Order: sequence, then structure tokens, then C-alpha cells
Amino acid sequence: MQPAQRPGGRTARVRTAVHEAVLDLLREDKWDDLSIAVVAERSGVHQATIYRRWGTLNALVDDVVVERLSQGSPVPDTGTLRGDLEAYALQVAEDVAGPLGSLYLRAAMIGSRGPEGETFLIERGVQLQNMLDRAAGRGERPPTLLELMEVVIAPLYYHAMFFNRPAGPDHARTLVDRLLSLNPQIRP
Repeated sequence: MQPAQRPGGRTARVRTAVHEAVLDLLREDKWDDLSIAVVAERSGVHQATIYRRWGTLNALVDDVVVERLSQGSPVPDTGTLRGDLEAYALQVAEDVAGPLGSLYLRAAMIGSRGPEGETFLIERGVQLQNMLDRAAGRGERPPTLLELMEVVIAPLYYHAMFFNRPAGPDHARTLVDRLLSLNPQIRP
């Protein structure tokens, strides 16, 4: 007889409490104070538990960002390459403009400080590659993941970081048009 699974058990409660503590601290603009000790105090979860589960602050922040983006911004499946790319670009522009936009930007900077900092990018990259693979499976010729990142996604984040304002929907669509026009082999 197998032991019963406990959906929403202690592990889920710990993860939720720790994630909420991280989000609260980041919303309060306490970036410089962020540490495992502060998260432990805020969440009511012992430091040892946090270290055992996440290992480092960077891994914890990455996990929070991946969870938030996976819940709030799933990778689209519209049935066409252009539709998927436009929907995703609009979603990124909206995410960066939204209430957690600065969180995503700053968390990406925190998460990229350590050797495990690529966790967020790897996880999201897998999701995006699946979107591109679906397009190829439909007979479309998608760009590479690197082309998508460099031509569409990076400029949206760059715009928010250096111009201190998010790109609008028209700009997001223009970036997708630019991506699709770069290589005649890419067919939407």
C-alpha cells in the first residue's frame, strides 16, 4: 500500500509562505535587505528548511519568478507562429508594465548573480522552445530561441529598464514583425 499523497500538505504550505514572504519583501522595495534569514523571519519558516529546499537566495528568487510567470503568463498556443509570437510579445510587454514588472526585472538581476542564475531562463526557454517546436510541427519555419530572445524579448526588457517605461502593444508587434522579416526562411 502506497502512502497517501497530501495535496496542499506541509511542503505546499512552506513553499507558499516562503514565496509570499519574498514577494512582500520585494514589493516593499527591500532588495538590499533580501536574505534567507529575512525571508525565514517573514515567512515563519526556519532557515534550515529554506536552505534545504532552495539552497541559495538566487535559486529561491528564480523559483518565485518562474512560479509567478508560469501562473500569470503561460506561453500561448494560438495555432499560428505569428499569433503565438505576437501573443507572447504582448504578454511580456504587459508583464513588464504590470504591478510586478519591476519585480521581474530586479529578480532577473538578482537571479543572474550566481552560477545557478540561469534557472529562470532555462525553464522559460524550455517553454518557449516548445512553442517554436509546435510551429515547426505545423509546417511553419520558426526562428531559433536565441533569435526570439534577442529580437523580441530582450528589447522589451531593455525598454523598461533603460527608458523607465514599458513598451506598448504597437512596439511589441513591431518587434515580432522585425523578427519575422529577418530571415526569409521564417514563415509565419
